[in-house]
Amino acid sequence: MLSTNNNWWKKEIFYQIYPASFKDSNNDGIGDIRGIIQELPKIHTLGITTIWLSPVYQSPMVDNGYDISDYKAINPMFGTMKDLDELIQKAKDLNIKIIMDLVLNHTSNQHYWFQDAIKNPNSPYRNFYIFKEGKNNLPPNNWRSNFGKGSSWTLVPGENNLYYHHVFSKQQPDLNWENKELRFALYDMINWWLKKGIAGFRIDAITFIKKDQDFASITPDGNDGLGKVKRKAENRPGINVFLNELNEHTFKPANAVTIGEASGVQYDQLDKFIGKKGYFSMIFDFHYADIDVRSGSEWYHQTNWTVQELNEAIIKSQLAIQKYGWGANFLENHDQPRSINKYIKDPAYRNKVGAKALATLFFFLRGCPFIYQGQELGVQNAQRTSIKQFNDISSPDNYYRAIEEGFSAKEALKFVNDRSRDNARLPYPWSNEINDGFNTGHKTWIGLGKHNPQINWHTEDKDETSILNFYRAMIQIRQTSSLNDDLLNGDFIPIKNSTSSVITYQRGQHAQVFVNLSSQAKQIQLPLGKVLLNNYSDLKSEELLPYQAVLIEVKNHG
Repeated sequence: MLSTNNNWWKKEIFYQIYPASFKDSNNDGIGDIRGIIQELPKIHTLGITTIWLSPVYQSPMVDNGYDISDYKAINPMFGTMKDLDELIQKAKDLNIKIIMDLVLNHTSNQHYWFQDAIKNPNSPYRNFYIFKEGKNNLPPNNWRSNFGKGSSWTLVPGENNLYYHHVFSKQQPDLNWENKELRFALYDMINWWLKKGIAGFRIDAITFIKKDQDFASITPDGNDGLGKVKRKAENRPGINVFLNELNEHTFKPANAVTIGEASGVQYDQLDKFIGKKGYFSMIFDFHYADIDVRSGSEWYHQTNWTVQELNEAIIKSQLAIQKYGWGANFLENHDQPRSINKYIKDPAYRNKVGAKALATLFFFLRGCPFIYQGQELGVQNAQRTSIKQFNDISSPDNYYRAIEEGFSAKEALKFVNDRSRDNARLPYPWSNEINDGFNTGHKTWIGLGKHNPQINWHTEDKDETSILNFYRAMIQIRQTSSLNDDLLNGDFIPIKNSTSSVITYQRGQHAQVFVNLSSQAKQIQLPLGKVLLNNYSDLKSEELLPYQAVLIEVKNHG
Protein backbone atom coordinates (compact mmCIF):
# COMPACT_ATOMS: atom_id res chain seq x y z
CA MET A 1 0.00 0.00 0.00
CA LEU A 2 1.36 3.40 -0.98
CA SER A 3 0.00 5.58 1.80
CA THR A 4 -2.63 5.71 4.50
CA ASN A 5 -3.59 9.15 3.16
CA ASN A 6 -6.41 8.57 0.69
CA ASN A 7 -5.65 11.84 -1.07
CA TRP A 8 -1.86 11.53 -1.28
CA TRP A 9 -1.98 12.10 -5.03
CA LYS A 10 -3.31 15.67 -4.78
CA LYS A 11 0.21 17.05 -4.39
CA GLU A 12 1.61 15.14 -7.38
CA ILE A 13 2.93 16.71 -10.58
CA PHE A 14 2.64 14.23 -13.44
CA TYR A 15 4.95 13.91 -16.44
CA GLN A 16 3.83 11.78 -19.36
CA ILE A 17 6.49 9.83 -21.22
CA TYR A 18 5.80 8.39 -24.67
CA PRO A 19 8.52 5.70 -24.65
CA ALA A 20 9.04 5.26 -28.40
CA SER A 21 9.89 8.94 -28.74
CA PHE A 22 11.68 9.75 -25.49
CA LYS A 23 15.24 8.38 -25.65
CA ASP A 24 16.76 5.61 -27.79
CA SER A 25 19.51 3.89 -25.78
CA ASN A 26 20.45 1.17 -28.27
CA ASN A 27 20.39 3.17 -31.51
CA ASP A 28 17.68 1.14 -33.25
CA GLY A 29 15.54 4.21 -33.94
CA ILE A 30 13.00 3.53 -31.20
CA GLY A 31 12.94 4.96 -27.69
CA ASP A 32 13.09 2.42 -24.88
CA ILE A 33 12.96 1.84 -21.14
CA ARG A 34 16.73 2.00 -20.73
CA GLY A 35 16.62 5.39 -22.40
CA ILE A 36 14.16 6.58 -19.77
CA ILE A 37 16.43 5.22 -17.02
CA GLN A 38 19.35 7.06 -18.65
CA GLU A 39 17.55 10.42 -18.61
CA LEU A 40 15.71 10.00 -15.31
CA PRO A 41 18.14 12.29 -13.41
CA LYS A 42 17.40 15.12 -15.86
CA ILE A 43 13.64 14.68 -15.51
CA HIS A 44 14.13 14.68 -11.74
CA THR A 45 15.63 18.18 -11.96
CA LEU A 46 12.37 19.41 -13.46
CA GLY A 47 10.65 18.74 -10.14
CA ILE A 48 7.99 16.28 -11.28
CA THR A 49 6.85 13.63 -8.80
CA THR A 50 5.05 10.99 -10.89
CA ILE A 51 5.77 9.62 -14.37
CA TRP A 52 2.88 8.39 -16.49
CA LEU A 53 4.36 5.78 -18.80
CA SER A 54 2.46 5.29 -22.06
CA PRO A 55 2.08 1.61 -23.06
CA VAL A 56 5.18 -0.59 -23.07
CA TYR A 57 3.20 -3.85 -23.11
CA GLN A 58 3.58 -6.53 -25.78
CA SER A 59 1.84 -5.15 -28.86
CA PRO A 60 1.96 -5.24 -32.68
CA MET A 61 1.93 -1.41 -32.38
CA VAL A 62 -0.90 -0.81 -34.83
CA ASP A 63 -2.10 1.94 -32.49
CA ASN A 64 1.27 2.67 -30.90
CA GLY A 65 0.86 0.26 -28.04
CA TYR A 66 -2.78 0.87 -27.21
CA ASP A 67 -3.45 -2.48 -28.89
CA ILE A 68 -2.14 -4.89 -26.25
CA SER A 69 -1.42 -8.51 -27.15
CA ASP A 70 -0.13 -9.51 -23.70
CA TYR A 71 -0.87 -7.45 -20.58
CA LYS A 72 1.90 -9.13 -18.55
CA ALA A 73 4.75 -8.88 -21.07
CA ILE A 74 6.97 -6.03 -22.23
CA ASN A 75 7.37 -5.29 -25.93
CA PRO A 76 10.97 -6.25 -26.83
CA MET A 77 11.32 -2.98 -28.76
CA PHE A 78 11.13 -1.21 -25.38
CA GLY A 79 13.24 -3.70 -23.41
CA THR A 80 12.47 -6.33 -20.80
CA MET A 81 10.46 -6.72 -17.61
CA LYS A 82 13.78 -6.53 -15.77
CA ASP A 83 14.35 -3.11 -17.34
CA LEU A 84 10.94 -1.95 -16.16
CA ASP A 85 11.55 -3.24 -12.64
CA GLU A 86 14.82 -1.28 -12.63
CA LEU A 87 13.03 1.86 -13.81
CA ILE A 88 10.45 1.55 -11.04
CA GLN A 89 13.21 1.15 -8.43
CA LYS A 90 15.45 3.94 -9.74
CA ALA A 91 12.47 6.28 -9.93
CA LYS A 92 11.58 5.36 -6.35
CA ASP A 93 15.15 6.20 -5.29
CA LEU A 94 14.48 9.72 -6.64
CA ASN A 95 11.07 9.89 -4.93
CA ILE A 96 9.35 9.58 -8.32
CA LYS A 97 6.35 7.29 -8.68
CA ILE A 98 5.41 5.42 -11.86
CA ILE A 99 1.90 4.97 -13.22
CA MET A 100 1.08 2.82 -16.24
CA ASP A 101 -1.42 3.16 -19.02
CA LEU A 102 -4.27 0.68 -18.65
CA VAL A 103 -6.34 -0.33 -21.69
CA LEU A 104 -9.51 -2.16 -20.66
CA ASN A 105 -11.94 -1.49 -23.51
CA HIS A 106 -10.13 -3.64 -26.06
CA THR A 107 -7.08 -5.77 -26.78
CA SER A 108 -5.03 -6.32 -29.89
CA ASN A 109 -6.45 -8.80 -32.38
CA GLN A 110 -3.16 -10.65 -31.78
CA HIS A 111 -4.00 -11.32 -28.12
CA TYR A 112 -4.24 -15.07 -27.51
CA TRP A 113 -7.78 -14.62 -26.14
CA PHE A 114 -8.97 -13.20 -29.46
CA GLN A 115 -6.93 -15.55 -31.61
CA ASP A 116 -8.44 -18.55 -29.84
CA ALA A 117 -11.93 -17.02 -29.98
CA ILE A 118 -11.94 -16.63 -33.77
CA LYS A 119 -10.38 -20.01 -34.46
CA ASN A 120 -12.59 -22.05 -32.18
CA PRO A 121 -16.38 -21.46 -31.84
CA ASN A 122 -16.28 -23.36 -28.54
CA SER A 123 -13.35 -21.39 -27.18
CA PRO A 124 -13.66 -20.25 -23.53
CA TYR A 125 -12.63 -16.83 -24.86
CA ARG A 126 -15.42 -16.52 -27.45
CA ASN A 127 -17.49 -14.65 -24.87
CA PHE A 128 -14.55 -12.38 -23.96
CA TYR A 129 -15.35 -10.33 -27.11
CA ILE A 130 -18.46 -9.07 -28.91
CA PHE A 131 -19.54 -11.22 -31.85
CA LYS A 132 -22.78 -10.70 -33.80
CA GLU A 133 -24.37 -12.08 -36.96
CA GLY A 134 -24.65 -9.68 -39.88
CA LYS A 135 -27.87 -8.60 -41.60
CA ASN A 136 -28.46 -8.91 -45.35
CA ASN A 137 -24.76 -9.38 -46.05
CA LEU A 138 -24.02 -6.21 -44.07
CA PRO A 139 -22.64 -5.59 -40.56
CA PRO A 140 -25.06 -6.00 -37.61
CA ASN A 141 -25.75 -2.24 -37.50
CA ASN A 142 -24.61 1.12 -38.91
CA TRP A 143 -22.24 2.20 -36.15
CA ARG A 144 -19.14 4.07 -37.35
CA SER A 145 -15.69 3.46 -35.86
CA ASN A 146 -14.39 6.18 -33.56
CA PHE A 147 -11.29 6.54 -35.73
CA GLY A 148 -13.28 8.47 -38.28
CA LYS A 149 -14.02 6.18 -41.22
CA GLY A 150 -15.78 2.87 -41.76
CA SER A 151 -17.92 0.49 -39.73
CA SER A 152 -17.18 -0.44 -36.13
CA TRP A 153 -17.75 -4.08 -37.19
CA THR A 154 -15.34 -6.35 -39.04
CA LEU A 155 -16.06 -9.75 -40.57
CA VAL A 156 -14.35 -12.56 -38.68
CA PRO A 157 -11.68 -14.13 -40.95
CA GLY A 158 -12.98 -17.31 -42.58
CA GLU A 159 -16.61 -16.54 -41.69
CA ASN A 160 -19.43 -15.49 -44.04
CA ASN A 161 -21.67 -13.56 -41.66
CA LEU A 162 -20.05 -13.31 -38.22
CA TYR A 163 -18.67 -9.93 -37.18
CA TYR A 164 -16.72 -8.65 -34.19
CA HIS A 165 -17.04 -5.16 -32.73
CA HIS A 166 -14.35 -2.49 -32.32
CA VAL A 167 -14.96 1.09 -31.20
CA PHE A 168 -11.50 1.95 -32.56
CA SER A 169 -9.49 0.18 -35.27
CA LYS A 170 -10.34 -3.28 -36.60
CA GLN A 171 -7.11 -4.48 -35.00
CA GLN A 172 -8.54 -3.52 -31.57
CA PRO A 173 -11.51 -5.83 -30.85
CA ASP A 174 -13.68 -4.70 -27.94
CA LEU A 175 -13.79 -6.76 -24.78
CA ASN A 176 -17.19 -7.98 -23.63
CA TRP A 177 -17.62 -6.43 -20.21
CA GLU A 178 -21.00 -8.13 -19.83
CA ASN A 179 -19.00 -11.31 -19.13
CA LYS A 180 -18.02 -11.59 -15.45
CA GLU A 181 -15.23 -14.06 -16.20
CA LEU A 182 -13.59 -11.51 -18.50
CA ARG A 183 -13.92 -8.74 -15.92
CA PHE A 184 -12.24 -10.74 -13.18
CA ALA A 185 -9.44 -11.82 -15.51
CA LEU A 186 -8.74 -8.11 -16.00
CA TYR A 187 -8.88 -7.42 -12.25
CA ASP A 188 -6.32 -10.17 -11.61
CA MET A 189 -4.01 -8.58 -14.16
CA ILE A 190 -4.41 -5.11 -12.61
CA ASN A 191 -3.59 -6.39 -9.13
CA TRP A 192 -0.53 -8.19 -10.53
CA TRP A 193 0.80 -4.84 -11.74
CA LEU A 194 -0.01 -3.03 -8.49
CA LYS A 195 1.97 -5.64 -6.56
CA LYS A 196 4.97 -4.77 -8.74
CA GLY A 197 5.10 -1.38 -7.07
CA ILE A 198 3.48 1.00 -9.51
CA ALA A 199 1.42 3.81 -7.98
CA GLY A 200 -1.64 3.52 -10.19
CA PHE A 201 -2.96 3.90 -13.71
CA ARG A 202 -4.11 6.29 -16.37
CA ILE A 203 -7.11 4.39 -17.74
CA ASP A 204 -7.65 4.56 -21.49
CA ALA A 205 -11.06 5.01 -23.15
CA ILE A 206 -12.79 3.68 -20.04
CA THR A 207 -16.22 5.15 -20.80
CA PHE A 208 -16.53 2.87 -23.86
CA ILE A 209 -16.67 -0.42 -21.93
CA LYS A 210 -20.51 -0.47 -21.81
CA LYS A 211 -22.41 -0.91 -25.08
CA ASP A 212 -26.17 -0.61 -25.53
CA GLN A 213 -27.22 -4.23 -25.62
CA ASP A 214 -29.93 -3.71 -28.24
CA PHE A 215 -27.16 -3.12 -30.82
CA ALA A 216 -29.71 -1.13 -32.83
CA SER A 217 -28.87 1.01 -35.85
CA ILE A 218 -29.04 4.78 -35.41
CA THR A 219 -29.87 7.82 -37.51
CA PRO A 220 -26.92 8.46 -39.87
CA ASP A 221 -24.84 11.57 -39.20
CA GLY A 222 -22.59 11.52 -42.27
CA ASN A 223 -22.59 10.96 -46.01
CA ASP A 224 -21.50 7.36 -45.45
CA GLY A 225 -24.89 6.38 -43.96
CA LEU A 226 -23.25 5.55 -40.62
CA GLY A 227 -23.64 7.04 -37.15
CA LYS A 228 -21.04 7.71 -34.45
CA VAL A 229 -20.47 4.58 -32.36
CA LYS A 230 -20.15 6.73 -29.22
CA ARG A 231 -23.91 7.36 -29.39
CA LYS A 232 -24.41 3.71 -28.41
CA ALA A 233 -21.14 2.85 -26.70
CA GLU A 234 -19.89 5.83 -24.68
CA ASN A 235 -20.80 6.35 -21.00
CA ARG A 236 -23.99 4.34 -21.41
CA PRO A 237 -26.51 3.47 -18.67
CA GLY A 238 -25.25 0.59 -16.56
CA ILE A 239 -21.57 1.47 -16.79
CA ASN A 240 -21.65 2.35 -13.08
CA VAL A 241 -21.97 -1.35 -12.17
CA PHE A 242 -18.75 -2.19 -14.02
CA LEU A 243 -16.80 0.82 -12.74
CA ASN A 244 -17.80 0.29 -9.10
CA GLU A 245 -16.80 -3.35 -9.29
CA LEU A 246 -13.49 -2.48 -10.96
CA ASN A 247 -12.63 0.01 -8.21
CA GLU A 248 -13.65 -2.27 -5.34
CA HIS A 249 -11.55 -5.20 -6.58
CA THR A 250 -8.40 -3.31 -7.61
CA PHE A 251 -7.71 0.38 -7.06
CA LYS A 252 -9.44 1.00 -3.73
CA PRO A 253 -7.72 -1.77 -1.71
CA ALA A 254 -4.31 -0.63 -3.04
CA ASN A 255 -5.01 3.09 -2.49
CA ALA A 256 -3.78 3.59 -6.05
CA VAL A 257 -4.08 6.83 -8.00
CA THR A 258 -6.34 6.53 -11.05
CA ILE A 259 -6.96 9.00 -13.82
CA GLY A 260 -9.80 8.13 -16.16
CA GLU A 261 -9.84 9.11 -19.81
CA ALA A 262 -13.56 9.62 -19.40
CA SER A 263 -14.97 11.21 -22.53
CA GLY A 264 -18.72 11.68 -22.63
CA VAL A 265 -19.09 12.31 -18.89
CA GLN A 266 -21.40 15.24 -18.19
CA TYR A 267 -20.67 17.59 -15.32
CA ASP A 268 -23.73 16.50 -13.36
CA GLN A 269 -22.28 12.94 -13.35
CA LEU A 270 -18.94 13.90 -11.82
CA ASP A 271 -19.88 12.85 -8.30
CA LYS A 272 -20.10 9.23 -9.46
CA PHE A 273 -16.73 9.41 -11.18
CA ILE A 274 -14.58 11.51 -8.79
CA GLY A 275 -16.72 12.11 -5.68
CA LYS A 276 -15.98 10.67 -2.24
CA LYS A 277 -17.17 7.27 -3.46
CA GLY A 278 -16.13 7.84 -7.06
CA TYR A 279 -14.65 5.28 -9.40
CA PHE A 280 -11.42 7.25 -9.94
CA SER A 281 -9.11 9.72 -8.20
CA MET A 282 -9.61 12.18 -11.05
CA ILE A 283 -10.57 12.32 -14.72
CA PHE A 284 -9.44 14.25 -17.74
CA ASP A 285 -12.01 16.78 -18.94
CA PHE A 286 -11.96 17.27 -22.71
CA HIS A 287 -14.57 20.03 -22.89
CA TYR A 288 -12.01 22.76 -23.41
CA ALA A 289 -9.18 20.55 -24.70
CA ASP A 290 -11.28 19.96 -27.82
CA ILE A 291 -12.41 23.58 -28.20
CA ASP A 292 -10.78 23.75 -31.65
CA VAL A 293 -12.97 21.02 -33.17
CA ARG A 294 -16.64 20.11 -32.87
CA SER A 295 -15.65 16.52 -32.13
CA GLY A 296 -12.30 15.17 -31.00
CA SER A 297 -12.59 12.34 -33.52
CA GLU A 298 -13.70 14.50 -36.50
CA TRP A 299 -10.88 16.93 -37.16
CA TYR A 300 -12.49 18.55 -40.21
CA HIS A 301 -15.17 20.13 -38.02
CA GLN A 302 -12.90 22.99 -36.97
CA THR A 303 -14.22 25.89 -34.89
CA ASN A 304 -13.32 29.58 -34.80
CA TRP A 305 -13.17 29.64 -31.01
CA THR A 306 -12.57 32.80 -28.99
CA VAL A 307 -10.58 33.42 -25.81
CA GLN A 308 -13.82 34.29 -24.07
CA GLU A 309 -15.26 30.88 -25.01
CA LEU A 310 -12.09 29.19 -23.73
CA ASN A 311 -12.31 31.17 -20.49
CA GLU A 312 -15.96 30.21 -20.00
CA ALA A 313 -15.17 26.54 -20.69
CA ILE A 314 -12.31 26.54 -18.17
CA ILE A 315 -14.46 28.21 -15.52
CA LYS A 316 -17.32 25.79 -16.10
CA SER A 317 -14.97 22.81 -15.89
CA GLN A 318 -13.14 24.00 -12.80
CA LEU A 319 -16.28 24.85 -10.85
CA ALA A 320 -17.98 21.57 -11.77
CA ILE A 321 -14.98 19.43 -10.81
CA GLN A 322 -14.41 21.47 -7.65
CA LYS A 323 -17.97 20.78 -6.54
CA TYR A 324 -17.35 17.02 -6.45
CA GLY A 325 -13.68 16.10 -6.53
CA TRP A 326 -10.26 16.64 -8.06
CA GLY A 327 -9.12 17.52 -11.58
CA ALA A 328 -6.36 16.42 -13.95
CA ASN A 329 -5.27 19.56 -15.81
CA PHE A 330 -3.48 19.29 -19.14
CA LEU A 331 -2.60 21.17 -22.30
CA GLU A 332 -1.12 18.22 -24.20
CA ASN A 333 -0.95 14.44 -24.31
CA HIS A 334 -0.15 11.69 -26.81
CA ASP A 335 -3.52 12.17 -28.54
CA GLN A 336 -3.39 15.97 -28.81
CA PRO A 337 -1.51 18.38 -31.07
CA ARG A 338 1.01 20.72 -29.50
CA SER A 339 -0.71 23.37 -27.38
CA ILE A 340 1.37 26.25 -28.66
CA ASN A 341 -0.11 25.69 -32.15
CA LYS A 342 -3.64 24.99 -30.93
CA TYR A 343 -4.18 27.77 -28.42
CA ILE A 344 -2.00 30.59 -29.79
CA LYS A 345 -3.61 31.98 -32.91
CA ASP A 346 -0.93 34.54 -33.78
CA PRO A 347 2.13 32.64 -35.12
CA ALA A 348 4.37 35.52 -34.00
CA TYR A 349 3.76 34.47 -30.38
CA ARG A 350 4.40 30.77 -30.83
CA ASN A 351 7.60 31.31 -28.90
CA LYS A 352 8.88 31.61 -25.32
CA VAL A 353 6.32 34.26 -24.45
CA GLY A 354 3.33 32.31 -25.74
CA ALA A 355 4.44 28.97 -24.29
CA LYS A 356 4.94 30.54 -20.85
CA ALA A 357 1.52 32.22 -21.02
CA LEU A 358 -0.18 28.88 -21.69
CA ALA A 359 1.88 27.22 -18.98
CA THR A 360 0.79 29.82 -16.40
CA LEU A 361 -2.84 29.52 -17.45
CA PHE A 362 -3.10 25.77 -16.96
CA PHE A 363 -0.55 25.00 -14.26
CA PHE A 364 -2.22 26.83 -11.39
CA LEU A 365 -5.75 25.57 -11.96
CA ARG A 366 -7.20 23.49 -9.15
CA GLY A 367 -6.07 19.87 -9.56
CA CYS A 368 -2.91 18.04 -10.58
CA PRO A 369 -0.86 19.43 -13.48
CA PHE A 370 0.00 16.95 -16.24
CA ILE A 371 3.00 17.82 -18.40
CA TYR A 372 3.55 15.96 -21.67
CA GLN A 373 7.14 15.34 -22.78
CA GLY A 374 8.41 18.29 -24.82
CA GLN A 375 5.71 20.64 -23.57
CA GLU A 376 8.21 21.96 -21.03
CA LEU A 377 10.50 22.88 -23.94
CA GLY A 378 7.87 24.53 -26.15
CA VAL A 379 7.91 21.84 -28.87
CA GLN A 380 5.57 22.65 -31.78
CA ASN A 381 3.62 20.75 -34.44
CA ALA A 382 5.30 19.38 -37.53
CA GLN A 383 4.05 20.16 -41.04
CA ARG A 384 3.83 17.30 -43.53
CA THR A 385 3.18 17.66 -47.24
CA SER A 386 1.53 14.29 -47.96
CA ILE A 387 -0.87 12.00 -46.13
CA LYS A 388 1.65 9.20 -46.82
CA GLN A 389 4.07 10.84 -44.38
CA PHE A 390 1.83 10.22 -41.36
CA ASN A 391 2.34 7.31 -38.99
CA ASP A 392 -0.75 7.73 -36.77
CA ILE A 393 -3.49 5.24 -37.65
CA SER A 394 -6.29 7.77 -37.24
CA SER A 395 -4.74 10.42 -39.54
CA PRO A 396 -5.48 8.75 -42.92
CA ASP A 397 -9.01 7.91 -41.71
CA ASN A 398 -9.65 11.55 -40.87
CA TYR A 399 -8.05 12.71 -44.14
CA TYR A 400 -10.23 10.54 -46.38
CA ARG A 401 -13.32 11.17 -44.29
CA ALA A 402 -12.83 14.94 -44.75
CA ILE A 403 -12.63 14.43 -48.51
CA GLU A 404 -15.81 12.34 -48.40
CA GLU A 405 -17.50 15.24 -46.60
CA GLY A 406 -16.65 17.59 -49.46
CA PHE A 407 -13.34 19.17 -48.48
CA SER A 408 -10.42 19.43 -50.89
CA ALA A 409 -7.27 17.35 -50.47
CA LYS A 410 -5.42 20.52 -49.44
CA GLU A 411 -8.01 21.33 -46.79
CA ALA A 412 -8.04 17.74 -45.55
CA LEU A 413 -4.24 17.75 -45.21
CA LYS A 414 -4.40 20.97 -43.19
CA PHE A 415 -6.93 19.43 -40.79
CA VAL A 416 -4.66 16.43 -40.26
CA ASN A 417 -1.53 18.55 -39.86
CA ASP A 418 -3.36 20.63 -37.25
CA ARG A 419 -4.68 17.67 -35.30
CA SER A 420 -2.61 14.56 -36.01
CA ARG A 421 -1.41 12.63 -33.01
CA ASP A 422 1.97 12.42 -34.75
CA ASN A 423 2.53 16.00 -33.58
CA ALA A 424 2.99 14.73 -30.02
CA ARG A 425 5.04 11.71 -31.03
CA LEU A 426 8.14 13.26 -32.58
CA PRO A 427 11.44 12.26 -30.93
CA TYR A 428 12.27 14.34 -27.85
CA PRO A 429 14.88 17.03 -28.64
CA TRP A 430 17.64 16.54 -26.08
CA SER A 431 20.31 18.54 -27.91
CA ASN A 432 21.40 20.01 -31.24
CA GLU A 433 23.41 16.89 -32.03
CA ILE A 434 22.45 14.21 -34.56
CA ASN A 435 18.75 13.31 -34.47
CA ASP A 436 18.25 15.99 -31.81
CA GLY A 437 20.13 13.82 -29.32
CA PHE A 438 17.36 11.20 -29.40
CA ASN A 439 19.99 8.69 -30.51
CA THR A 440 23.31 8.64 -32.34
CA GLY A 441 22.20 6.58 -35.31
CA HIS A 442 21.00 7.25 -38.80
CA LYS A 443 17.30 6.54 -38.32
CA THR A 444 14.29 7.33 -36.14
CA TRP A 445 10.99 5.45 -36.14
CA ILE A 446 9.13 8.65 -37.09
CA GLY A 447 10.40 11.77 -38.87
CA LEU A 448 12.02 14.39 -36.65
CA GLY A 449 10.20 17.40 -38.05
CA LYS A 450 11.78 20.84 -38.41
CA HIS A 451 11.88 23.09 -35.38
CA ASN A 452 13.72 25.98 -33.78
CA PRO A 453 17.24 24.69 -32.95
CA GLN A 454 17.03 26.47 -29.59
CA ILE A 455 14.19 24.15 -28.53
CA ASN A 456 16.06 21.32 -26.83
CA TRP A 457 16.84 20.25 -23.27
CA HIS A 458 20.58 20.99 -23.38
CA THR A 459 20.16 24.58 -24.60
CA GLU A 460 17.19 25.41 -22.41
CA ASP A 461 18.72 23.89 -19.29
CA LYS A 462 21.47 26.55 -19.41
CA ASP A 463 19.18 29.47 -20.35
CA GLU A 464 17.67 31.15 -17.29
CA THR A 465 14.88 32.61 -19.44
CA SER A 466 13.95 29.31 -21.13
CA ILE A 467 10.56 27.63 -21.12
CA LEU A 468 12.14 24.68 -19.29
CA ASN A 469 13.30 26.89 -16.43
CA PHE A 470 9.92 28.60 -16.36
CA TYR A 471 8.33 25.18 -15.73
CA ARG A 472 10.85 24.55 -12.97
CA ALA A 473 9.86 27.86 -11.38
CA MET A 474 6.14 27.00 -11.58
CA ILE A 475 6.72 23.61 -9.96
CA GLN A 476 8.74 25.18 -7.16
CA ILE A 477 6.00 27.76 -6.52
CA ARG A 478 3.28 25.09 -6.37
CA GLN A 479 5.21 22.68 -4.19
CA THR A 480 7.27 24.76 -1.75
CA SER A 481 6.51 28.50 -1.93
CA SER A 482 4.41 30.67 0.38
CA LEU A 483 1.49 29.96 -1.97
CA ASN A 484 1.78 26.20 -1.51
CA ASP A 485 -1.39 25.83 0.58
CA ASP A 486 -3.46 28.12 -1.69
CA LEU A 487 -2.33 26.28 -4.84
CA LEU A 488 -2.82 22.79 -3.43
CA ASN A 489 -5.94 23.23 -1.33
CA GLY A 490 -7.48 26.57 -2.27
CA ASP A 491 -10.69 26.88 -4.24
CA PHE A 492 -10.75 28.06 -7.83
CA ILE A 493 -12.47 31.45 -7.94
CA PRO A 494 -13.09 33.21 -11.30
CA ILE A 495 -12.15 36.88 -11.35
CA LYS A 496 -14.40 38.97 -13.55
CA ASN A 497 -12.80 41.45 -15.92
CA SER A 498 -14.09 43.49 -18.84
CA THR A 499 -11.43 42.33 -21.31
CA SER A 500 -12.60 39.30 -23.29
CA SER A 501 -9.10 38.16 -24.26
CA VAL A 502 -7.76 38.12 -20.69
CA ILE A 503 -8.33 35.09 -18.43
CA THR A 504 -8.18 35.77 -14.70
CA TYR A 505 -8.73 33.59 -11.65
CA GLN A 506 -7.85 33.23 -7.97
CA ARG A 507 -6.70 30.21 -5.99
CA GLY A 508 -7.37 30.19 -2.28
CA GLN A 509 -6.91 33.51 -0.49
CA HIS A 510 -3.64 34.76 -1.91
CA ALA A 511 -2.93 33.55 -5.48
CA GLN A 512 -4.20 35.46 -8.51
CA VAL A 513 -3.46 34.59 -12.15
CA PHE A 514 -3.76 36.99 -15.10
CA VAL A 515 -3.18 35.81 -18.68
CA ASN A 516 -3.55 37.89 -21.84
CA LEU A 517 -4.20 35.48 -24.73
CA SER A 518 -4.06 38.07 -27.50
CA SER A 519 -1.39 39.78 -29.58
CA GLN A 520 -2.44 43.24 -28.36
CA ALA A 521 -1.68 44.93 -25.05
CA LYS A 522 -4.77 45.02 -22.82
CA GLN A 523 -5.78 47.46 -20.12
CA ILE A 524 -6.58 45.75 -16.84
CA GLN A 525 -6.31 46.73 -13.20
CA LEU A 526 -3.82 44.47 -11.46
CA PRO A 527 -3.80 44.00 -7.69
CA LEU A 528 -1.10 45.13 -5.32
CA GLY A 529 1.05 42.24 -4.26
CA LYS A 530 4.21 40.26 -4.84
CA VAL A 531 4.77 39.11 -8.42
CA LEU A 532 5.95 35.51 -8.15
CA LEU A 533 5.89 34.70 -11.87
CA ASN A 534 5.98 36.86 -14.99
CA ASN A 535 6.82 35.85 -18.57
CA TYR A 536 8.07 39.38 -19.30
CA SER A 537 10.86 41.26 -17.54
CA ASP A 538 8.54 44.05 -16.39
CA LEU A 539 4.90 44.62 -15.41
CA LYS A 540 2.72 47.72 -15.56
CA SER A 541 0.00 48.22 -12.96
CA GLU A 542 -2.80 48.70 -15.50
CA GLU A 543 -1.68 46.79 -18.60
CA LEU A 544 -0.81 43.31 -19.80
CA LEU A 545 1.45 43.12 -22.84
CA PRO A 546 0.66 40.65 -25.67
CA TYR A 547 0.51 37.12 -24.22
CA GLN A 548 1.74 38.39 -20.86
CA ALA A 549 0.97 36.13 -17.90
CA VAL A 550 1.55 36.80 -14.22
CA LEU A 551 1.01 35.09 -10.88
CA ILE A 552 0.58 37.56 -8.02
CA GLU A 553 0.57 36.86 -4.30
CA VAL A 554 -2.01 39.21 -2.78
CA LYS A 555 -3.05 39.97 0.77
CA ASN A 556 -5.86 37.98 2.37
CA HIS A 557 -9.12 38.30 0.42
CA GLY A 558 -11.12 36.22 2.89
